[in-house]
Amino acid sequence: MAQIFISAGHGGYEDGVADPGLVLASTTEAAEMIQVRDLVVAELRSRGLPVLAVPDDLSTAQGIAWINMRCQPQDVALEIHGGAYSDPGVRGSSVFYIAQNEVRRSHAEILLLALRRRVTQLPSRGAKPDTESPTGWLDFTRSLRCPSLLMELGHLTSPQDLAIIQNQRRDVALGLADGLASWSRSVAPVAAAATTTPSASTFPEIRISINGGIYPETGIIVNNNSYVPVDLADLLGVNLTNAPNITRLRYGNVVYIKAVDLRSYNVSVNWNGETRTLLLRSATGMGICPGSMDRLMGLGSSSEVQLIMFLKTVNEAAVTQYQDLAKLYREESAIEGINHDIAFCQMLVETNSLHFGSGLNPAHNNFGGLGSPTGGPEGSSFPTARIGVRAQIQHLKAYGSLEPLIQSQVDPRFQFVRRGVAPLVDQLTGRWNSDPDYGRKILAFMRRLYESAGML
Repeated sequence: MAQIFISAGHGGYEDGVADPGLVLASTTEAAEMIQVRDLVVAELRSRGLPVLAVPDDLSTAQGIAWINMRCQPQDVALEIHGGAYSDPGVRGSSVFYIAQNEVRRSHAEILLLALRRRVTQLPSRGAKPDTESPTGWLDFTRSLRCPSLLMELGHLTSPQDLAIIQNQRRDVALGLADGLASWSRSVAPVAAAATTTPSASTFPEIRISINGGIYPETGIIVNNNSYVPVDLADLLGVNLTNAPNITRLRYGNVVYIKAVDLRSYNVSVNWNGETRTLLLRSATGMGICPGSMDRLMGLGSSSEVQLIMFLKTVNEAAVTQYQDLAKLYREESAIEGINHDIAFCQMLVETNSLHFGSGLNPAHNNFGGLGSPTGGPEGSSFPTARIGVRAQIQHLKAYGSLEPLIQSQVDPRFQFVRRGVAPLVDQLTGRWNSDPDYGRKILAFMRRLYESAGML
């Protein structure tokens, strides 16, 4: 019988330190998710369904390895988290699935529908590809050998959502149990059929198109995900030598990799269902210069209209409130030689997509999250949006170049930077921001920008 795995987000140990996740005044994310998880496990077992709870003392990587040691293709795995946002009015549940997998998206919708039937007061924020997560990649949706989803059960920073999770915990657990049971039933027959197929045709074949031309070798479909021969990565200019997170499998004496994982190497990955063809485009095939995407100094690839349309997808209200912001970023970046795509996406990370919070105030025009020159907690403030953008651009130039400023200095911390010490986006991590995923988050926004513009 198919098994169901369920993990409570956080609660384990990362780098030897207990990880409670989001910490609130009276509770933690780990405490809330563990209580819900335990009720779900008890309910599923009462229905005679085999369910395994991931031990709470494991790190994220250890938890994934624990599941992979025990799971089969017909099993399913869910990790539950609590969402957090600077605006307490943001609420609701969402489920993340591996990008480019429409079957997994339908599984995510099964979970959301089941939860809403039991807890009608909890809004649904929908099924989302994991490329829309802050880092553009979720290990739980990418690294498991069985179908997996990651759910934000509700926003713990919302008083309404937190009250529902705490006061209607039994109903929440019943909704999750209903969804998991339905999801498991939908997966098991398909997986069982695949395992009884003759070995020569276990995995269906698909065509592969690279930069508009058909590749002579075929790919395969495994667990509803497209896989391509590993040698194809070299043709796309992707070096996977030191890439332990890339999923590999050996089939028919050929090593295959999961196609969607190439997206992290700036390869466009799309699917034509009518012709059953995987569509891949390299960065050079999209007109993006090799090695330029993550370099602070250089030219951006997006137009003003493309920046505005992308902003609309992440914060529609901001398009009206900041209607000149895209123009300002292109103009100010061009003067100092900064890649405006990087600067714009960094602004989205620092300002929570112009929702602000985390100590930033819209009235300060501090779009780059620049600190005070005196070290105070309030950060810097600028008289206009243009000056605020200019200060951010100048600070990026301080890190990315040894060249002098073209315009008069408005960045209050320019002189504190060792010039040219961080020419790449990821090198801003730990310098501009202490978030260990800071660079990844900026690049994740850039990939979404290029996707929305048809460049990726």
